[in-house]
Amino acid sequence: MCNEHIVRLFAGIVVLLGIALAHYVSEYWIFLSVFMGVNLVQSAFTGICPLEMILKRCRKK
Repeated sequence: MCNEHIVRLFAGIVVLLGIALAHYVSEYWIFLSVFMGVNLVQSAFTGICPLEMILKRCRKK
């Protein structure tokens, strides 16, 4: 699986997890989904994705 697919999968899982935790545990978990959304927006404008940088480092080893 390429890095782009991994990043998209991870983002989707984190958003869904944040929504589920906000529904079942505490409404403050919604900030996890908000954080991921803000990170996706900044990544679209800057081209900098922290997860993608981590994946690139891991694949070099």
